[in-house]
Amino acid sequence: MQQNDPTALSDGVDTAGPDDARSIVFVHGAVFTRKMWAPQREALADEFHVVTPDLPGHGTRADGSFELESAVELLDRVVEAETDGRPLIVGLSLGGYVATEYVSHHPQRADGVVLSGCSANPVDGMGLLTRATGGVTRLATRSDRITRFVENRAADWVRKRDITEAHKAEIIDSGFYPKQFGNAGPQLAGRDFRAALASYPGPSLVLNGERDYVMRRGEDAHAEAAQQGRVEVIENVGHVANLHRPTAYTNTIREFISRTVSA
Repeated sequence: MQQNDPTALSDGVDTAGPDDARSIVFVHGAVFTRKMWAPQREALADEFHVVTPDLPGHGTRADGSFELESAVELLDRVVEAETDGRPLIVGLSLGGYVATEYVSHHPQRADGVVLSGCSANPVDGMGLLTRATGGVTRLATRSDRITRFVENRAADWVRKRDITEAHKAEIIDSGFYPKQFGNAGPQLAGRDFRAALASYPGPSLVLNGERDYVMRRGEDAHAEAAQQGRVEVIENVGHVANLHRPTAYTNTIREFISRTVSA
């Protein structure tokens, strides 16, 4: 059976808000799908044109596997098809690395970038750890029992979030894809994303959860590497900051646009 083209648009892209408003493209993390941005999509659609695509290997693109180059190509096609060509790009975790790679290749196609949970640069020792973690995940998720366990734990985690029941159902119903965490590891390991971010001339916000300890160790160096970088921290949250405290996360995005991107 022929697999679907992982870069094809068709399904797998949600849009909300006025077509002629400033665009924001949200790029989701590994395991989740575009639906993880449901709280931000709904909260921002009154003022912005919000675009959320599925990455390769996730959601509607689950027939394929995650590949960084394919993800960057897909993001470029989404920007071209669904925005005015100069959106704010927001990426979390794996999505943040994809967003960084994208703006380094297409610096004139983004008015700004917000990077959450991706300020650990996977080179040297961190690169070895990233590769090893990916390998362990690939081995573990060969077991259907372990995969189902992770999927069930992810669903339980979502049910405990302070978001609407409709958003919980939307996120859970879209599924979870733990195998792609393992596929992503070797794609990221050894790449100097800090150098990639340094090549982007636009405004950059490193936005982490206070308890995302691994990522926070590199946040200052990450922001300092950017040409127009700064750090903000959302209190009392971990890695998936947009679902831990969705209102605080959304307000920070709104303020960044108003204070930095629009200016």
